[in-house]
Amino acid sequence: MSADYKVVEAGLLQGYARQLLEAAGAAPAHAVLTAECLLFGSLRGVDSHGLQLLTFYLDQLSDGRVDGMGKGHVVSEAGACMLYDGENALGQVVAARCSDHASRLAQLNGLGLAIARESNHFGAAAFWGQRIAREGMIGIVLCNASPAVAPWQSKEARWGTNPICCALPPPPGGHPDDSMWLLDMATTTVAMGKIYKAKLNQEPTIPPGWAMDPEGRPTMSTAAALAGFLMPLGGYKGSGLGLMVEILTGVLSGGAISTELGGLRFKDRRFRVSQFFLAIDPARFGSREAFTSRVADLITHVKSAAPASGYDEVLVAGDPEWREQCKRLQYGIPMTQGLWNEIALHAKRLGVPVPD
Repeated sequence: MSADYKVVEAGLLQGYARQLLEAAGAAPAHAVLTAECLLFGSLRGVDSHGLQLLTFYLDQLSDGRVDGMGKGHVVSEAGACMLYDGENALGQVVAARCSDHASRLAQLNGLGLAIARESNHFGAAAFWGQRIAREGMIGIVLCNASPAVAPWQSKEARWGTNPICCALPPPPGGHPDDSMWLLDMATTTVAMGKIYKAKLNQEPTIPPGWAMDPEGRPTMSTAAALAGFLMPLGGYKGSGLGLMVEILTGVLSGGAISTELGGLRFKDRRFRVSQFFLAIDPARFGSREAFTSRVADLITHVKSAAPASGYDEVLVAGDPEWREQCKRLQYGIPMTQGLWNEIALHAKRLGVPVPD
């Protein structure tokens, strides 16, 4: 490991994050949940949605852009559908309540959909998809985000990375957190956090295809990418998916849409994000055991395909992250020295001891 990195034990890091969040104004239980969610991202190697987000959350809590004590409330419930107002609470708090409501409604109706408005960043969508899957459901989670993406053939931002997640229940006899297949993807080539990570690491360039400059031209410059836009995934196809998520979250919830949203890097206004949590009970279409068995057979069949030149095996969504989690639980979580120092500055301001 380079001298520019620290390796930190997962439990220590989670406790440190919890202390910082509580010191910044989060209710104790909310701080525990949020720290757990951020650790989830870091353990899985999705650093853009892990502890890298902590400094932004601390800023938002400290300056009052996020209500660390808030919980939100149910606006309406009709059949399998629920509308929730997050009332500017921590996104993790809103997401936990909506995920659980979606699962409850699915147990009653076969399907359960909870949509939240006036929420905040909720970390990795996979954390919430997996929370629904843990109840034996198929979990689908969507979210709109800060305007950082220009529609195809334009050079003005109109929506965000607008992620899509789908998680399947664990196999029979498996650990509750072992979803058989866990897709979590932005509708852009990469998440904005990867560009920010390149900045933190003082990397002047990024891979091709990640971003565009302010004129809408493809760029490999980190600085130009931060000033410009993220690249839609697959060009016009990703642009269409991004708009679909915007409709199913912000428009359907009656919440903020497009450039009405704030974000982690907007210090002059609240985030006002909307989120979508759908739970589907596979038992309404047969037995859950038959469903998970057939998925397992399908995944085995997919992985039996001959690897292409240069590859040793065929992987499916979730495989790389689960492998990285096993490593990081055993050996610790790598953090850039720059990020560690940035968090330490907040710790000093909040009166929280920095771990040795």
